[in-house]
Amino acid sequence: MCYNKTDDNMKGRIFLKYDAQDCKLVFSQNLTDTIYDFRLRNKELASITKPGQFVQVLVPGKTLRRPISVCDIEDDAIRLVFEVRGEGTEILSHTKTGENINIIAPLGKGFELDPTKKTIFIGGGIGVPPMLYSARQCGANATVINGFRNKDAVILSEDFEKAGCRLIVTTDDGSFGIHGFVTQPLAEIIDEAEMICACGPTPMLRNIAKMAEEKGVPCQVSLEQRMACGVGACLGCAVAVKDGNGGTVYKHVCKDGPVFSSEEVAW
Repeated sequence: MCYNKTDDNMKGRIFLKYDAQDCKLVFSQNLTDTIYDFRLRNKELASITKPGQFVQVLVPGKTLRRPISVCDIEDDAIRLVFEVRGEGTEILSHTKTGENINIIAPLGKGFELDPTKKTIFIGGGIGVPPMLYSARQCGANATVINGFRNKDAVILSEDFEKAGCRLIVTTDDGSFGIHGFVTQPLAEIIDEAEMICACGPTPMLRNIAKMAEEKGVPCQVSLEQRMACGVGACLGCAVAVKDGNGGTVYKHVCKDGPVFSSEEVAW
């Protein structure tokens, strides 16, 4: 198993001991100049991974692991789609098919989905990949709105369509799909929604949360935050949430999230 629980009766807390596992890279391709598509074979981990969860990847020569959202599950493989943003992901991108990648997975709290409800899934930029496995659960009841900078950044459109989802694409410069932000088509179809799930930059999530609250539509957001340990030990990914009494408390994106109710977040 990926982890086991140990009771600490002295403190009344539960600690998790996570096990790292080697997974063989069985497929690799470039989706753009900077975005890579990996499939890691591990039947056990694939079978227990839920939409919205993530993995912590060990990068050779680096102490801290890199968190990457799960894009999809295909048979016995975990699909990871990630962007090169620094030295660590640059090193990872050079991994060859057949080599092993060490991961801790699955981690975090994912989306709570009801396949019978009409759900709008919204992804912005590199927040698009985790929407694929999530939207697949709802199939024809899923409407997906994906936003990108321009047409060269557009990814995974065919995958969403193959999953049976209704797909809407926006670009900031109008070079592909609708010219504008994801909130524009959302405003036109939000009355159809019974649930909204979103992942992307904080300003985008904040605007979606506001729209959902105004319409009374439940909304779940997957927050982006720098993570070091991925299991709530280092406390580096704190996020402010409402305490129910007009104040705020802090939770941790890696352990308590990355998915939160949008009404819970102290935007």
